[in-house]
This record gives sequence, structure tokens and C-alpha cells, in this order.
Amino acid sequence: MKTSTKDQVKGQFHELKGKVKEKAGQVAGDPELTAEGQDENLAGKVQKKVGQVKKVFEK
Repeated sequence: MKTSTKDQVKGQFHELKGKVKEKAGQVAGDPELTAEGQDENLAGKVQKKVGQVKKVFEK
């Protein structure tokens, strides 16, 4: 699997994981968990974008 594809898949995984953490933090009333989820969601979006950029330059 190409590195660009790996980055996109890992990015999507981190986005999903972050969304779950964010919702769990909101339900539990835990602002730290909510913030952690938001951070991981953002990191996943960045990693996914990096994968998309790599894909463009691989061609």
C-alpha cells in the first residue's frame, strides 16, 4: 500500500476515534476528554490531507 493511502486511512481512523472521544466527553461531562477528542479529530484531518497531497505528487 502506498504511503499516501496509508496516511489517508490512518487519518480517517483518527478522525473517527476523535469524534467518538469528543461525544463520550460531552456525554460524561468531561471537558478534558472532549478536548482530547477534538485534538485527535483535527490531527486525523491533517494526516488525511497530507495523504491527499502525497497522492498528487506521486503521479
